[in-house]
Amino acid sequence: MDSVLDYLLTEHVAATPLDDVAAAWTRHRVAANRFDKPVDVALAGGFGADRLGYAFLSGYQEALRALIPDLPADELVALCATEAGGGHPSAIETTLREDLGGPRLNGTKTFATLGMLAQRLVVIASVGADASGRNRLRAGMVAAGEAGVQVTSLPATAFAPEIPHAVVTLTDVAAVVLPGDGYVEYLKPFRTIEDVHVLAAALGWLVRVARASSWPRPVVQQLLTAVAAVRGLDIDAPSSPGVHVALGGAFAYFGQLLAEVDSLWPSVDSVTRQRWERDRPLLAVAGRVRDQRLATAWRSVLPGLDQAD
Repeated sequence: MDSVLDYLLTEHVAATPLDDVAAAWTRHRVAANRFDKPVDVALAGGFGADRLGYAFLSGYQEALRALIPDLPADELVALCATEAGGGHPSAIETTLREDLGGPRLNGTKTFATLGMLAQRLVVIASVGADASGRNRLRAGMVAAGEAGVQVTSLPATAFAPEIPHAVVTLTDVAAVVLPGDGYVEYLKPFRTIEDVHVLAAALGWLVRVARASSWPRPVVQQLLTAVAAVRGLDIDAPSSPGVHVALGGAFAYFGQLLAEVDSLWPSVDSVTRQRWERDRPLLAVAGRVRDQRLATAWRSVLPGLDQAD
């Protein structure tokens, strides 16, 4: 099996443009056959992508497989959590109820990434309030073609417009209920797991850009240092304060790298450069939430310490 670090340095940079998500997913699956760990697959998938949006596709899909290892390897999957009131547990109104035919989902998810193309949906739903009035969540899995699933395309986003989003409406949809608490074991850890894998995929893509554009060797070394840092995160413990502190450091280092290579972008082909300028805001998505998690992590290990200290 390849070392993913060697792979990033020596693998052929595919020149064939990726015309759509299906083509990007096919190239991702080829890379996925080379590695076992989702974070390594995300790195290799990002390297194979010809734009940041398709690198995100690799990171997002491998994050879901890190969260739910039994997902089919060849299927696109969408996590459906966000509703009209947002993605906070208290905002989840979609219900998961038992009836004579088994578990059934009812509700509307207002922003499902890859919802139009996914073959399988992981739906976060409420099973009612607990004794303290808190919303109890579970995760249900359904086939996108299941009776009662209606998927409506949303307008393309300003950045990474190649990645589609959709509204998903569920009406008495038969579901397989996944084990464990829907918030503690799925929704909450996924936010961290997604950050790790999307960052990995973005780094893989930047190594591709650096090699294709003959950026200086020290820059490539720095990119691989960032890769090594991301691979070293203990992703099996995504709720750990230490993971969030280290992830905060990885993002800070990544930000410094982006600033340092800013002057090198004129050496990149115009199509890739223009896409980068358009899609760069993708990397800032959920930044505020990430900062909040970092502050909470520091408070949990060093109570009373100001984050700025």
